[in-house]
Amino acid sequence: MALGDPAGIGAEVVLKALHGWPQQQPKPLLVGCRRWLEQRYEALRQRSAEPLADPAQLELLDQPLAEPVPPGQGSAASGAASFQWLTAATELVQRGDCSALVTAPIAKHAWHAAGHHYPGQTERLAELAGVPEAAMLFTARSPQGGWRLNTLLATTHIPLAAVPGSLSAERISAKLDLLLQFCQRFQPQPRLAVAGLNPHAGEAGQLGQEEHSWLNACLEAWQQRHPQATLMGPLPADSCWLEAAKAWRGDSTAAAADGYLALYHDQGLIPVKLLAFDQAVNTTLGLPFLRTSPDHGTGFAIAALGIARADSMRAALEAALELA
Repeated sequence: MALGDPAGIGAEVVLKALHGWPQQQPKPLLVGCRRWLEQRYEALRQRSAEPLADPAQLELLDQPLAEPVPPGQGSAASGAASFQWLTAATELVQRGDCSALVTAPIAKHAWHAAGHHYPGQTERLAELAGVPEAAMLFTARSPQGGWRLNTLLATTHIPLAAVPGSLSAERISAKLDLLLQFCQRFQPQPRLAVAGLNPHAGEAGQLGQEEHSWLNACLEAWQQRHPQATLMGPLPADSCWLEAAKAWRGDSTAAAADGYLALYHDQGLIPVKLLAFDQAVNTTLGLPFLRTSPDHGTGFAIAALGIARADSMRAALEAALELA
């Protein structure tokens, strides 16, 4: 487990998530600075209403900070540390020392300040793994009935204006292949839904041309190649996740899809975070190893206050155990 940006809430959510960790489960191997983690532990003990795991009882690959990093202030120093910790943790998984990778949040601006110009951890992981591209899938199990919400992003951390030019039939087909493979872990013949790019999914070309000019044909061709799945879409994005919301609330009659493909970041993350902010887990697909992370950021504004919620980090650890 890479401990993320040392100026953020990574230490807090990890120590909260690991308190009371079941003895029969393997303990995560942490990658970070031991002295920093111990200092955060002592400070948080005075503030946190929730119990914390004692770093002295945790296994950690010590990667010392080059200089002190104050909480709440992402910087070149914190970016350099989180980049180093992610790289070292990935190497442990690639060597077979660990079975999966869990990552705490990083700050992209801190990476950039340190000279590491990546859109995010996903792209760095793809580089380390030697794959052309990885995909971000958010998965969450409803506490009311156990239904699983799965949403894959066709594009990730890019400007909205760059989305249409980044989409193609080849990209959509490849993402659907990944989504199908993931959903078949739970359902051999899954139902998949694809959100449209334009309002009303283009409304027959009246509100945008992408659906009419190539996306409809792409989805039809993919469906023909994959008869084991049922593909729906492109659907208007403003109603695409309505049945998912019913299923999440425990409605067993809801006609929710087993997997959803969103065409850009916020299109997929808005419904995921509205429904499952504390339960959702970011799972990277397309890598030769499993990677999970919580669905929130570094929380600089609340770093060291002791009030960060660890539910998503706990879910990321549990998902890594389940899916690996």
